[in-house]
Amino acid sequence: MADLSESRMESRPRVVAIGGPTATGKTALSVALAKRFDGEILSADSMQIYRGLDVGTAKVTPEEMQGVPHHLLDILTPEQPFSVAEFTDRAGAIISDLTARGKLPFVVGGTGLYITSLLTGVRFAPQPENKALRAQLQARAAAGEGQALYDELTAIDPAYATTLHPNDENRVIRALELYQLTGRTMTAQRAASRPDMPPYRALCLCLSCPDRAVLYRRIDTRVDRMVKAGILEEARLVYDHRDSYRTAAQAIGYKEFFPYFENTATLEECTNRLKQASRNYAKRQLTWFRRQTDAVWLDFTAPDLTEQAARLVESFLSGE
Repeated sequence: MADLSESRMESRPRVVAIGGPTATGKTALSVALAKRFDGEILSADSMQIYRGLDVGTAKVTPEEMQGVPHHLLDILTPEQPFSVAEFTDRAGAIISDLTARGKLPFVVGGTGLYITSLLTGVRFAPQPENKALRAQLQARAAAGEGQALYDELTAIDPAYATTLHPNDENRVIRALELYQLTGRTMTAQRAASRPDMPPYRALCLCLSCPDRAVLYRRIDTRVDRMVKAGILEEARLVYDHRDSYRTAAQAIGYKEFFPYFENTATLEECTNRLKQASRNYAKRQLTWFRRQTDAVWLDFTAPDLTEQAARLVESFLSGE
């Protein structure tokens, strides 16, 4: 039996994940490693799946790809919802295909929930639905009670609430709905849904740096580049379609400019709001990835970052 168990473990596909907060250079590192180890990249970003939303999501450009195939980019229109369960299903199929073709899958992005759920093999059971209850919760959110809903979730499931932004109304509502219908918290359901053995042999690299101020300056610089690159036009598109672009309308990068379109704030004020929101998001990303206990942390400011990461991948692939 032990030999069979060891055989199952060794037969699992190998996956390299690269996570960490925004503006830490995950894209550049992943491309360099994918070229070096004959890999392809799966985006683990909950917003880069949408076509037409490029600047505000910091989507990798064709030039930045350097010929490395990227998956799970531009797969939906902004009207379409997308869940972590759909991500793990699609990503799992792509990993199987890449492995069969002898390619090394690199799962790269800042949506920690996507990466953790994929690597741990969370099984997403069908969630019970009650249309009347969901409509009631959605009506409360539409009436401006989003923070109150988030506070209710914090009271019943603080562990899960810390992984969400208060404006992430869809996930907040789903968690409240689950609890009210079943008495189970999302944290408890996820704990029960994890298999005994993860589906992949994974190396998880996370980028950060000791000096938080350096990260914040990088974020501010990135936002300034986004403004020059045309984020305002994308934000206007989202604003004009905010009733149908529900996910994008709640996303950092777009909603901060809504007051500008409503003539209640200047462009400079909205840009500063985006910088602050992005810094706060980076803090939450760091908190999430620090829970990834098997993660290897690398300083993104290190001059030999790529070489450090390459040595870790080499060791991982050799089984050391």
